[in-house]
Amino acid sequence: MGLQHQSFFYSLFLSRLADQILLFLVPLVVFQITGSVSWSGLAFFLEALPRYLAFPLCGALCDRIAPFRLLRVSQFYRAVVCVIGIAGYALLFSSVGWLIVLSAVTGVLTTQGLMAREVILPQVFRTQRFEKVLSYSQIADQLGMVLGPLAAAFLLKFWSWEWVVLLAAGLFVAADFTMFLWKHIAQPIFDPPHPHQGPWFRPLQTAAMHILKIPGLKEAVLLAAAVNLVIGVTLATSAAMVTGLQGHSETYYALLQTAGAVATVVILFFIAHVTLSLNTLGLLSYSLICVGGIFTSMGAHPWIYAVGFVVVIGFDKMFNIYIRSLRKRIIPMEDFGKTTGLIVMLNNLSQPFAGMLVALFASGADAGWVILALSIVMAAVGAGVLVFGQRLAAAAAR
Repeated sequence: MGLQHQSFFYSLFLSRLADQILLFLVPLVVFQITGSVSWSGLAFFLEALPRYLAFPLCGALCDRIAPFRLLRVSQFYRAVVCVIGIAGYALLFSSVGWLIVLSAVTGVLTTQGLMAREVILPQVFRTQRFEKVLSYSQIADQLGMVLGPLAAAFLLKFWSWEWVVLLAAGLFVAADFTMFLWKHIAQPIFDPPHPHQGPWFRPLQTAAMHILKIPGLKEAVLLAAAVNLVIGVTLATSAAMVTGLQGHSETYYALLQTAGAVATVVILFFIAHVTLSLNTLGLLSYSLICVGGIFTSMGAHPWIYAVGFVVVIGFDKMFNIYIRSLRKRIIPMEDFGKTTGLIVMLNNLSQPFAGMLVALFASGADAGWVILALSIVMAAVGAGVLVFGQRLAAAAAR
């Protein structure tokens, strides 16, 4: 990417760093307080559900309001929410519920930022190979994921979680300022938004019809939802499995997350510099995530679990590039925001659902059999699409 666009990716990095710190805190702090993987899974469900339910609305807004404006709003107000949440904890009543609530609200604003970025990327980088653009975007994300857990784990040794949240607020402000600098340096040209006329539900209706009628989209939704079952159960249980069942320290847990993020960065650099077909990206990443899920179900064997965790986290973003590139190819650009928003919601609702299954059926600190069951479901969905979803391959090959 050109030097004039560096600030754009720096902003993505800072925003992801702050978001990852919050995501790291919630299941870990709840497990430390309750000692229960079920409560940790429930906290993950409450934290994650609002951000995924917000995708259709946020996507529709990106077609009607300038996405750059929405991106900056999402970053600034995430900082505001963090400060308000900590003020409520300090001045009203002390409860870890404040952490869950502020993380849920910032999650909704994160969704708006993600959707705005989805709309901005094809506009700003029209002349670039899109898989390469997505790889650099994901690298910025993953660098935040590398440092986020390490920073949070290190700071928790000296600070209470409230001060770590305030640090995240400062990072959101820095991300917003960096995005402001990018706009003035790069002078990007954005497509004008499309004002909406008609009933409020028309954008959702349009998006739903695209999903039903465009060849390949239904199958893509099924595959992504199945992947997110395994991603969701991995995120919801990793703190309890590593620090509870296996008895490792918070630092080890942060290092394990960092290993997954480093693996992802290596994979993304590979994708950025080597051209692979979309079908190859999809089949390779889907298969390895499924195998990694089976490995993570063996929580009593720390090394097998660690390998599975790194594989699941590492190849998640490869699958993400596959799905996002496919969507760009087959969704009409004038309806890209609203259609992508509905698709991403449908894809990701399986993540909080996985957290709820952990809350209902996991025992103590061991959620191995729940992870195994969801990995088997993922394998079954993939086999079904492979057998009956020939349209997906045809759409990806166009």
